[in-house]
Amino acid sequence: MQAEIITIGDEILIGQIIDSNSAFISKELNKIGVSVYQITSVQDDKQHILDALETAGNRSSVVIITGGLGPTKDDVTKHTLCKFFDDELVGNEEVLAHIEMLFQKYISTPISDLNRMQAYVPSKATILHNAYGTAPGLWMKKGKTSYFSLPGVPFEMKNLMTSGVIPTIIEEYERPHIIHRTVLTYGLGESAIANKIQDWDNNLPSFVKLAYLPNLGKVRLRLTARGEDKKILDDALDDNIKKLYPLIGDIIYGEESEGPIEQQLGKLLTQRGLSLATAESFTGGKIAQQLTTIPGASAYFKGAVVSYATETKIRLLGVPSDLVETHSVVSEEVAVAMARNVKSILDSDFSIATTGNAGPSKGDSDADIGTVFIAISTPQHTFAEKFTMGNHRERIVQKSVNKAFELLIREILNF
Repeated sequence: MQAEIITIGDEILIGQIIDSNSAFISKELNKIGVSVYQITSVQDDKQHILDALETAGNRSSVVIITGGLGPTKDDVTKHTLCKFFDDELVGNEEVLAHIEMLFQKYISTPISDLNRMQAYVPSKATILHNAYGTAPGLWMKKGKTSYFSLPGVPFEMKNLMTSGVIPTIIEEYERPHIIHRTVLTYGLGESAIANKIQDWDNNLPSFVKLAYLPNLGKVRLRLTARGEDKKILDDALDDNIKKLYPLIGDIIYGEESEGPIEQQLGKLLTQRGLSLATAESFTGGKIAQQLTTIPGASAYFKGAVVSYATETKIRLLGVPSDLVETHSVVSEEVAVAMARNVKSILDSDFSIATTGNAGPSKGDSDADIGTVFIAISTPQHTFAEKFTMGNHRERIVQKSVNKAFELLIREILNF
């Protein structure tokens, strides 16, 4: 079964906001076996919207529209729907009562006639109650195609999707099952992985498809099974993922459903009663930031020293100045000293340290841009590895963060 998403608003097309709504809608539809065929963004223009509605409806069983339902002149969605469905706007007493309640309880400014106009809806529409806003969701049908019009405000749209749109689609349409399993790998590129698993890929069942999703030092392998019998799909995915481990098990760090690598790292540390500290230079605290996005990180993460300047490495982390002078601040020796010393200062079992040149200038070192050293200190030993991460600053930083987590997990598993 196929769906399309139409987002309405000049603010998306001029880059003023990012279209996060479509990502959420796509995920929710996919969970119930509905594939998104196309996502289209259009201007606040009646003809442009009409053309998009016609084209989408000719291809798909479900069309979901977001945006353009506000009270101002540039919000044209309801009027355009009336033209598309040969309909007219009529007042809805339930919607009006809800709008008046919202203003009375939660909004300090007085209600205006413009606000009351939001209670006017196409007469042929089924109303989807918007508990959090004044613009109701709308459901209309043309032939066998359902059109759902939702407000563009993300938290309003999300509630309407889960409480109104998804239950309606489930009731109205028979759908196949679509199941995704995504395996996380680190440390090997897409083409190298493809070479290792070529025979395995060629022998996947016809209803299972593989996609490679590379991103800054990691590759996600997404397996998608589609069909009528959920048990057959689940069993096929289980069986084929088991067959994958003997081929590339050394670079697999779990599945996406288990959370990002920093969450899996946190689970490992928690399960084994171990602690971690970080000393960061060019990564600027990003390793610590990603670690602390995980609830409960205080159980294993002791803290971080962001020693961006050379004198901070010397003064706070106790890196010997002669070590810097002899080997440069971007060196294996300095990275090792940073890792060893922050582990001692913060009394942790493990530590990560980073030093490198992310550009655009060379800073306190003559090392080429993209040269980084990542050090890991364990209860048994301390080491650093050198990497060349390219010449784009943001990519250098994020690739290094991912590599640091990869190296640390490997050490913990071998501890």
